[in-house]
Formats: sequence, structure tokens, C-alpha cells
Amino acid sequence: MLRDLALEALRIAEILGVSYAEVRTQLVSYELVTVDNGVLREFSKAYRAGLGVRVLYNGSFGFSSTNELGKDSIRETVSRAIAAARVSKKVGTLGERKPGKGRYTSSWKIRPEEVSDEIKRELVSRANKAGLSIEGIKSSVSRLGIQHDWRYVVSTDGAELEYESYLIGVAHLSIAVESGSMERVSNQESLVSGWEFVEKKDWEEFAREVSKLAKEAVKAPLPPAGKMKVIADPEMVGLILHEAFGHATEGDLVASGTSILKNRLGEEVASSLVTIVDDGVVEGGYYVPFDDEGSFKTRTVVVENGLLKSFLTNRESAARLNLPVSGNGRAQDFSHMPIVRQTNFFMMPGDWSLEEMIKEVKEGLYLVGRGSSGGQVDTGAGTFTFSAGPSRIIRGGELGGLVRGVVVSGSILDTLRGVEAVGKALRITTSVFGGCGKDSQMVRVGDGGPHILIKELIVGGD
Repeated sequence: MLRDLALEALRIAEILGVSYAEVRTQLVSYELVTVDNGVLREFSKAYRAGLGVRVLYNGSFGFSSTNELGKDSIRETVSRAIAAARVSKKVGTLGERKPGKGRYTSSWKIRPEEVSDEIKRELVSRANKAGLSIEGIKSSVSRLGIQHDWRYVVSTDGAELEYESYLIGVAHLSIAVESGSMERVSNQESLVSGWEFVEKKDWEEFAREVSKLAKEAVKAPLPPAGKMKVIADPEMVGLILHEAFGHATEGDLVASGTSILKNRLGEEVASSLVTIVDDGVVEGGYYVPFDDEGSFKTRTVVVENGLLKSFLTNRESAARLNLPVSGNGRAQDFSHMPIVRQTNFFMMPGDWSLEEMIKEVKEGLYLVGRGSSGGQVDTGAGTFTFSAGPSRIIRGGELGGLVRGVVVSGSILDTLRGVEAVGKALRITTSVFGGCGKDSQMVRVGDGGPHILIKELIVGGD
């Protein structure tokens, strides 16, 4: 039915004289189970279905959406989109692309909705109990998240694409208290998969490991403050790349002049060891075979051997920047217009082992992304401040004791130019419990990379 409604909306838009239209229908569900200190706090299942239509009419864009899925409502929605274009003062231009056609599905063996609610509740309850079993843990929260997303996109220039995927994950938070100090440590693992992902892992041991780390971290000192060499693990690399550099490569920010990378194509922006890509379909990442404008998501090499090669674009920003359409026009759901967003943004691996890096650093800090709490970024100035998770001192070329409360800051271009070694092993992750926010929209993303050795970062501490 949703396919038929999309085609009907497209037919109506053409009859009403639009120069271009794209229609998206979507059915998405999200299931969340939360157990807090042994008590089931939430077992929710949310479902949304609807249609969104964007038109180009008299040279301007208009958009409207509805979750009332009848023919009369569809006609009204198209009419509202055209009315919005009539009053818009923004001139719309679309970059040329080859419209996509086809049906794409992520990989799964067991659909999560085929698993009983009791099995799901028991899994989370057991993990929560295991997290609380560690002495010194005063609070424990465990969650199971399941997303099912189906989308269909058609356009007047010939795009017709269908998508279905599952994303599933388990998260755990432990709070340790000792001698008046408190430490929160969290971790999550998610995968584009079916229920088989959950069956393959011991989530009770997963929760116990989080609690053990919280117990160790609450006793740990703060790191020494100042500039120092650091090794960042793949999760930390992904966080810094996505937030501090990835947003600066988004074509709408570049075109508006709010990115430090404007007018810098072809320039050296990183060490020659650094290659950064954005790819819609990679192991461990989120599944984005095409974007919400009906363009295939191409593998976009943003930085190649230190040189800035390209930006991420939707059709509008591609036209403004005179660049190819990279398939990065993404919308949170049917009720939002597509804007430029990352998919899976990561650094390519090199040829160093972690052990070789630790010996090379001699004295410094091993930054861990697990348990990090984000930070602040200025894409125009190219500066960042991030909080890492419990990390470790490097002394005498060996890993030393744990430190907590680690805050690092710097210039993203100085940081990337200061990459002195890149590890062999690539790790990309995503999350069913959160995503990336921009312009009041949230989308799922993936990020990561190998371990990297950075010449210098400013570390906060005592």
C-alpha cells in the first residue's frame, strides 16, 4: 500500500505541474527494553508510518508530509508542498545524478519480532543482575534496542528504490562509588543484524566487564595535564573524525562558509598516512545503500594520503559546489527533508601494530573511546574538546595504570597533520541507542578506524 501511495503522490505532483518531485514512504519500528537495578522500567514498542513529498515548483523547493495514509490526504500533502514552494524565496537547484533503481536489504537470519517478549526481558534482566553482582557497584542499567526500518523512494527523474534493515544492540551502564567518589562507565554493542547477533554473545559477562572497569576507574587518578603524545583507539578515532572533521566535510556547511575546509580542495589537511572515506555499506557500520533523495551512496574518498579530495553532497549542495552527487542526502524520517549527513565515516588502516605504537610513544596516553561522553566542536574554527572514557598512561613504552576524567582538545587539522602512525586493524561501529544530530534531525551513523598515534594533543587533568 505504501508503494502505491508514493506512486499516486508522484502522479498528482506531475499533473499539478512541478518541475521535479520525490516521494518517500516509510514504516519504522523501535523496541526498547530497560532494566534499572533489577526493575523493569520500560518495555516499549513504537511504530510510525507515513509519506513525505518534496517538489521543485517555479524554481523553489517545497516540502510536506503526512501520517494519514488515504488518497485524499496524499493529494492534500502534495498541494501543501507546492504551496510551500510558491511562498519560498529560496531558489532550488539540483545536481545531476543517475537515479537509482532496485531493492536492498540488510543481512539477517532471525527477525527480532519472531522472538518472544519474555526472552527479551529475561536477557536484559540477567545482564543487569550480572552488572550488579560486582562489589562496589551501586547502580546498574541495562538496555536492549531493536530498530526495523523500511523505506521507499520514487522521483520524477526515474529513481525507484526500496530498503529494509534491522539494527539491534545491547547497552549497559554501571556506577561505582568508593570513598566519596563516583564513576559512571557505559558500553554498548550494536550491529545491523537479526536476533542472531544477540544469541552469539554472553551479555552477562559484557555487563560484568563494564562494572569491573567502573570499579577500577573510581579509584584511578586524573591524568597529568599538558601537551602529550597519545594513541587513540578505533572508537575514539571514530568520535573525533565524525564530530570534528566529518561535519566540516558536509557540503551544505562548506557552501554556506561555516566549514574550515571551504576552498581547500587539493590542499594538504592531514599527514600523508591519513586516508578518510565515507561509505554507506561497510562491516560493522550502519546500512545506507542509497540516500533519501534516491541517489546511490557512493564510496567517497574525502582525504587521500593527506590531501583533501572531496566533500559529502546531496543534490542541492553538489550543484552549489559543482561537485558530483555523493548520495549523502539523508532524512531522519518521512516527516523531514533530506540534508547532507555522513553515513559511515572512518580512517583507512595502515601497517603499524598497537604494540609498535606503544613502544614508539614511550611516554604518553592511550585514549579509549568506550565510556566517552562526547564534547564540543566548532566546524568553522576547526577546534574540538572531547571527553574520553577511562584510559591508560603509557610509561617506558608500556601500558601503565588507569586514569579517568580524561579531556582532550586541539585543532582538527593540526591533529590530523600530526598523525605519525596508523594501525593495521580497522574497526567500525554503530549504535541503535543514538546517532548524529544536525538541524533538529537525528540519523544513525557509523564511524571508526584503526588505532592511530598522534604527535600532540592537549590533555586536561590535575
